[in-house]
Amino acid sequence: MTVQITINKTTQPKEKPAVDNPLAFGTIFTDHMFVMDYTHGTGWHDARIEPYEPFLLDPAAIVLHYGQTVFEGLKAYLNEDKEVVLFRPEENMKRLNRSNDRLCMPNFDEEFVLEGLKQLVSLDADWIPDRAGTSLYVRPFIFATQPYLGVAPSKNYRLMIILSPVGPYYKEGINPVKIAVESQYVRAAVGGTGSAKTAGNYAGAMKAQEVAEAGGYSQVLWLDAKEHQYIEEVGAMNVFFKINGEVITPSLNGSILEGITRKSVIELLQSWDIPVTERKVSIQEIFDANEEGTLEEAFGTGTAAVISPMGELFWSGKKCEINNNEIGELSLKIYDTITGIQTGKVEDPFGWVVNIE
Repeated sequence: MTVQITINKTTQPKEKPAVDNPLAFGTIFTDHMFVMDYTHGTGWHDARIEPYEPFLLDPAAIVLHYGQTVFEGLKAYLNEDKEVVLFRPEENMKRLNRSNDRLCMPNFDEEFVLEGLKQLVSLDADWIPDRAGTSLYVRPFIFATQPYLGVAPSKNYRLMIILSPVGPYYKEGINPVKIAVESQYVRAAVGGTGSAKTAGNYAGAMKAQEVAEAGGYSQVLWLDAKEHQYIEEVGAMNVFFKINGEVITPSLNGSILEGITRKSVIELLQSWDIPVTERKVSIQEIFDANEEGTLEEAFGTGTAAVISPMGELFWSGKKCEINNNEIGELSLKIYDTITGIQTGKVEDPFGWVVNIE
């Protein structure tokens, strides 16, 4: 790309959260945002960083009627030396373009947008909290802007990045959460958009989440759409089970999101010579393993929570308590290692961390 990034700094900076104020996830936003537009026949253009503010959108914009939009999520951290770092951001750029392709949206120059992201985070670096368990959440997203009430790909788009200082995603923190196994609703089907990070996947999941929360459960464990027996994801996370010394995670089948934390956990386990297998795994297998005493740990993985241990599964009227509802030794080791790499407390032998200042 030949376009350059123009920067228009705010003249009215916001008041930052008090140091001792708990940070609810995704409720506070920084002073600036990155914006870039796409016009059919021109391509991506007018890349800029400008003050965070509402913007106008035509009521007939395709995104509002046909849901043509994709997004990503990653974090910026302060390491031990108070340097600003990102964790595997190039993987987020790759996945965003894969989502674009599935939604018939134009690809972007990954290096250029990553540079824009870095400049934005650097500009608002003083918003990054430095308390344990906190970070600056980075949300890139793209949506269709053409005003047209017709089922066809938009000709115009907007790419934006906004930032939000956050605390832990779950109120339980690193403590085990209770999970309801969903047998009625489905998140995605093979051949659908489950492998893309698009808004409709999450909107369609809200009803099951609402029912689960009413029953006292933090998240939903999704089963496959065809047979309702094979495990796919848990909430907004990928899922792992440790059975008789082996770590098992559902294989990517086209309806499961290819998580970056998932990929990192697999690579980490392989480096530790811990057996890890990607394959189909049924919910019955998990309950059977628990009955036999071979189910040792279960945890979800994702950018927001990093590692979220599971303490209980509820399925078809039966409960499965995992590891006495306590965090497992391996789950804790993975969490401490990944968060340690992110903050510089642990050596990064993989080259996952990217310094931006």
